[in-house]
Amino acid sequence: MGDVALIIRVMPESPDVDRETIKTTIKEKIPSLQEIREEPIAFGLVALQIAVVVPDSEGQTDAVEAALREIPGVERAEIVQSTLV
Repeated sequence: MGDVALIIRVMPESPDVDRETIKTTIKEKIPSLQEIREEPIAFGLVALQIAVVVPDSEGQTDAVEAALREIPGVERAEIVQSTLV
């Protein structure tokens, strides 16, 4: 087995949510984090796109998504791209 690289879009609850706090929490909760980028959506709403590498085993991607959804201020987290590394 190898690893899986994921691109995950993290949507904040509103434009007023402190993205820096969310970024800090993501860095603490996701040790396999590779990168965080901001992606403007509309009307001041900015999503975070994160790159993560996880082992290619059952449940790993779901665990990352679940951890991201638990962060205060995060409305949803969804995998937008995945590939084997």
